[in-house]
Amino acid sequence: MAARPVTMKDVAIKAGVSRSAVSFVLNDRRSVGLSDDTRDRVLAAAAELGYRPNAGARALAKKTSDWYGLVTEIVTAPFAVDIIKGAQDAALVDGKHLLIASTESDPTIEQAAIERLLEQRVEGILYAATWHRAVELPEIAREVPTVLVNCFDAEGRFPAIVPDERAGGRRATERLLAAGHRRIGFINLDPEIPAAVGRRSGFHEALQDAQIKIHDALEVSGHATAHGGYDAATALLELAEPPTAIFCANDRMAMGAFDAIKERGLRIPHDVAVIGFDNQELIAGYLRPGLTTVALPFEQMGALGVELLADIIAGRPTATETVTVDCPLLERASV
Repeated sequence: MAARPVTMKDVAIKAGVSRSAVSFVLNDRRSVGLSDDTRDRVLAAAAELGYRPNAGARALAKKTSDWYGLVTEIVTAPFAVDIIKGAQDAALVDGKHLLIASTESDPTIEQAAIERLLEQRVEGILYAATWHRAVELPEIAREVPTVLVNCFDAEGRFPAIVPDERAGGRRATERLLAAGHRRIGFINLDPEIPAAVGRRSGFHEALQDAQIKIHDALEVSGHATAHGGYDAATALLELAEPPTAIFCANDRMAMGAFDAIKERGLRIPHDVAVIGFDNQELIAGYLRPGLTTVALPFEQMGALGVELLADIIAGRPTATETVTVDCPLLERASV
């Protein structure tokens, strides 16, 4: 049989004080005139008995719970794990904790998950996506402060933290330009998603600033997969004047490009340089040579999401409805 939970009454009997005194001490009511000896006895008794406060009752009394809810599609995805770590670390700094709900991309589960979090009296909600896109949240998400991470609300109802895709695309291209390349191929994602639009814009900006003509033939789609990256790189390498460098808009496509380059007896980076995007470490860190790539700042976005949520809850002014986060370049050996 499970042991009965230790109550305040048990602590009061052990310490030889009233239950009210125990409540005052454990709830840190300093305004009540209890002696230091009484406080010490109560704390010692609570520790000895293994007393744990009732979080639900405390939330009702305080009208706050010290919990934030985090809703995401797949909590085991590598990028989701990084968002969770950043959010958790930032929450702990303020003495807050996360309740995490996985929705598996199912709107019905998502609605139920948010309702459950609200029942637990979370102070606010982080809604995190595993890829950058517009999302539609259930109306009930407006019942508490809500911040979106790696996604945005098409109607602009919620503040959002998103990666600076354009600046990341520009940074990758500038790295190739700095290495002396002037004919650069670009393998993009599916063209309409925000990441594809932003990374392509950055690619074009860097070329224009370097006064290099943009060639449509050097831009192809790899549809975000390794197979697509292989096919796209093959098409680029079969041009009459092939590129000396390839910017792949994600690391999976870069992995396919590596295969296409090596099959032709070419060396990376000596004959063809390759740069990726995402910093998917199971790919970028283990390709040979290691893949130079632009990192998506998932951990930082999770932390900034919590910080923005805390500001909103506290009524502090926030600078903007959408915050963009820089995407750093990680050097390895493919450029």
